Amino acid sequence: MFGYPEFDKNGEKILSKIDGINKNMLMDISVYKLKKGQSKTFYQAHKEIAILLVLGDIKFCAKSICEKAKRDSLFDDLPTCLHVCKDTLITIEANLDSEIIYQATDNDANFDEKLYRKEDIIRTVACEGMWENTAVRDVNTIFDKDNAPYSNMVIGEVLARQGRWWSYVPHSHPQPEVYYYKFERPEGFGACFIGDKAYTIKDGSYGCFEGGKTHAQVTAPGYPMYNVWMIRHLDGNPWLKTRNVDTRYAHLESECKFVPKES
Repeated sequence: MFGYPEFDKNGEKILSKIDGINKNMLMDISVYKLKKGQSKTFYQAHKEIAILLVLGDIKFCAKSICEKAKRDSLFDDLPTCLHVCKDTLITIEANLDSEIIYQATDNDANFDEKLYRKEDIIRTVACEGMWENTAVRDVNTIFDKDNAPYSNMVIGEVLARQGRWWSYVPHSHPQPEVYYYKFERPEGFGACFIGDKAYTIKDGSYGCFEGGKTHAQVTAPGYPMYNVWMIRHLDGNPWLKTRNVDTRYAHLESECKFVPKES
């Protein structure tokens, strides 16, 4: 599934709902535009929630946390993300016009609220120097099973350099995944390959990848691409950096390494 949703009159863009659109993603995912001075609350009695600041200046508040965060650039600034367990009230206040992503899923576990600040982000670079550097990309992992073993979700970002491929080598995993794409310029474009089908990536578009579907992306020269990637662990089968590579491209897989990114 690939889509080009618009923000509604309330400033919400829905990508998936557990009981609605793209329900096979097993997550509630929405993008919100907040106006300067606007406040928005989030609460789920039985779901964990993550709120990611994409761009702007906001204040995160939940239980013991009440802290401002700012992000002026998709590519030059690192993200900030709030993660809470079920039955936790979140308040977001916009100090400037801002964009956030809301991700939630069922989870009965109790855990302490956590604000992932810029210094907490796990930064890696992948495929650097391989294939004439045509698949190099920068990855910001916010949380996964390694640093949030109690969560049923994963969230991170890819910063794709202009003219490069990413989510490469073509691969799949049993766990469902959602991508949300942005460009700094509205005419930016790229292509997403889901299985054997190709889709045009535009600013604000998204892709939903069912378990077992291969996926890979490329962005046009002159247009670096920003992406938020969100995965739902399966019961008894969590995503552990799982990559099942299409056998036709298996000879490439060992060449692409993920290494820590220097500050």
